[in-house]
Formats: sequence, C-alpha cells, structure tokens
Amino acid sequence: MSEIKVPEMGESITEGTIAKWHVREGDRVHTGDVLAELETDKVNLEISAEQDGVIEGILRQEGETVGIGETIARIGAGGDAAAPAGKPADETDGGARPAASGDADKAAAATPSAQEATAPASAGASSNDSRTSEQARQAADGYAASPAARKLARERGIDLGQVAAQDPIGRIRQEDVKAHSEQKGAESSKAQQSTPAAAAKTGESAVAVSDGGKPVERRKMSRRRITIANRLVEAQRTAAMLTTFNEVDMTAILDVRKRRKQAFQEKNDIGLGFMSFFTKAVVGALKRFPLLNAEIKGDEILVKQYYDIGIAVSAKEGLVVPVVRDADRLGFAGIEKQIAELAGKARSNTLSLNDLQGGTFTITNGGVFGSLLSTPILNTPQVGILGMHKIQLRPIAIDETTMANRPMMYIALSYDHRIVDGSEAVRFLVVVKELLEDPESLLLEG
Repeated sequence: MSEIKVPEMGESITEGTIAKWHVREGDRVHTGDVLAELETDKVNLEISAEQDGVIEGILRQEGETVGIGETIARIGAGGDAAAPAGKPADETDGGARPAASGDADKAAAATPSAQEATAPASAGASSNDSRTSEQARQAADGYAASPAARKLARERGIDLGQVAAQDPIGRIRQEDVKAHSEQKGAESSKAQQSTPAAAAKTGESAVAVSDGGKPVERRKMSRRRITIANRLVEAQRTAAMLTTFNEVDMTAILDVRKRRKQAFQEKNDIGLGFMSFFTKAVVGALKRFPLLNAEIKGDEILVKQYYDIGIAVSAKEGLVVPVVRDADRLGFAGIEKQIAELAGKARSNTLSLNDLQGGTFTITNGGVFGSLLSTPILNTPQVGILGMHKIQLRPIAIDETTMANRPMMYIALSYDHRIVDGSEAVRFLVVVKELLEDPESLLLEG
C-alpha cells in the first residue's frame, strides 16, 4: 500500500484546498490517472496516481485545506480486500462472502440473533477471510467499522473519525452513521435559522439564510478569491499608490490593423490585436523610465534589466496575471501568440506557477468589458500598472478651426510614489501615448 501525498508546488505555496476528487474509495486506478484537483493561491494542480491499484481510503474531503506532504489518500494493490465503492454486498464475488461479513459483524457485537443461530456452516468457513479483509481496511484508516457503515459513510460524505460508536468494543455500525448524519442535519438546520454568522459555520459553499425576512445567499470564498482580496488590500496598505491619466487617439492603430490584419493572420496564424501595440509601447517607455520597471526590497531599489510584462486575464475564479517573458525581444506575432496561449491556459485552469511569477510591469484591459475609465491597483511588488479602456468616438479639436470624431481611449497609469515621482509617471504615460499614436515608431523602439 502507498500513500497519496500533497506534492511540492513552489516556494510561495505551502497549502491548498481539495477542489474535487475524481475517484471514490474502492475505485481501481492506473499510473497517471488523475485522482484529485488541488486549488492553491495561484493555480489549480492535478494529483495523479503513481502506481496501479485500488483506492483503499480517502482521508481528506473536498473543501478541506491540506499542507505540503500531507497524506490525503491511500492506494492498495487491490484484490478481494477492496470491492468497488458503492457496490452492494450481494453483488460481490462469491455468494458466501455477504454472509461471512454479516457473521463477522454479529460476532464483534457479541449479540447473536436467530439468523446467526441458523446460519449455514459454510458461512463460518469464509468468516476468517472476511475478518482478514476487514482488519486490513481498519489498519488502513485506523477506524473499526462494519462494511455497511463504511458504505453509508461514503454515500453521505461522512468522516468515520467523527462518528461516535455505541458498540462496547468501539466498532462503528450502520446505525451509528445514521445517527451522526441526522444529528449533523439537525445542527445545520438550526444554524441556518439563527444568525448569518452561525449559518456560515455549517461549511456549505452556498447557504440560503434569512436576513430580516428577506432571502440572502451566503457563499464561501474560494482560496484564489481570498488571495486576490488579500493582495489587493496589501497593495493599497503598503504602497503610496497614485494614478495619472491621459488619452490616446487610436486612429493610426486602427488603420494599421485594417490594412494589415488579413495578411498578418495568414502569415502568422494569429490575429493582430491591440495588446501587441500596447506591450511594445510600454517596453519602449520603460526603457526611458527604468524606475517603473523596478521594485522595492527593504531599503533598496531593484531595477530590472529585462521586460517580463504581465497581462491581466479574467478567468472563472478571478483575475490572474500570466507573464509574457522577454517582451522586448518578441515581434508583434510572438507577443500575440504568447498572450493567446496564456489566456487559454488561464480560462482552462492549466496555468503553471512559472506562467505567473516574475513579472516586472502589468497591463490590464478593462475596455473589453466596456470600462471607460478606472484606477488599476498595483500588482505588487511591481511599482507600475497600465490600464487600457474602451475605444469611443469623441469630437476632438484637430486645430483651431477643425473638429473631427476620433476613436479615443483613456489610459491610466497607477504607480508607487515611493520610488516613482509624479513627473516621471506623467512623462512615462506621454511616451506611451506618442508611441501608440505613431505605430511606426514602435518599430524603431525595437
């Protein structure tokens, strides 16, 4: 028998939450099969089987927090000791085996019944096998319980370690599991009818409670959402954050995309979007104002000589910021391909830790959701983040006598005022504006 343990997941991750089990006790698995999905602060990871065998015990349930190296399940070689989970006793191999299990239960309880007195003699011959099987199962998880009790506990998602045994020798029986289940149900119902705080203790991910006679849905926050919330609050608490704004005339970029979009797609097998223009413009501005590509560490400033640009992506469980590595060395097609690949990973929950670590500056695009103006929050320890917004036609004064409707976008730069002065931030944003309004200059910036 081998133990399934929570694997190492990176320096900054010490625990996770079991999001989903893909197997049940008694299931036969093969090497490489996905057993469970683990949700961490940053990514979701799959835990796979390292050998063939049968799941003999699931020690931690969905929603529970587990630490690195903690045992969450056990895999055995299989055989007669483990029947498929949820399989009725009368469907197991050998007609005598159900009777043997029943006899073992009765003998342990030391309360013979009329059925025991008239049991076939052949049943006694197989009772030793049944007891051996049951003892192996008890040794696996540390609890003495009848097969019927185990089956009911699995069906109702009950941890046998929380069930009180009425049997004098401490053996958990089916009636004990039923009593425990009914007690939990009564406590849950009572908690839901009391205060909202008490309702939250039931552990349900979504509990309907009453608030002044009006319905309220109470949902448990996911680990990732909690982490996002903590990081945003920490950014506002630790950084001297300030935001400056400007606007960009997108006419030239729209014209380039209109003329080059099809040829670009055919040549590179990827669409020409706006993010490659903005990434290039940001890199060009960072080269002129390197303090926006730095971070504070203690009483030192670390100015980074590389340009790993984080691109904020909205995923199902919250915002993530995968990183485009060495963006200064990539062409437009390379940037677009990396962004498309990372966005796809984010939405399918397959991002790795390496995809998320080490960014030097972040770009976020609220315009895809219709945002006209916003103040983005820093992605610490970075000291700068650029916010893109919706492109909107607005009347613009071309000169003293001419007005025209132009596709305009507001851009916002949030920065850490501890190391970036206001004049630097304003000039940085002006450079971004100038590069975007003259796309040819992006080629000269490299």
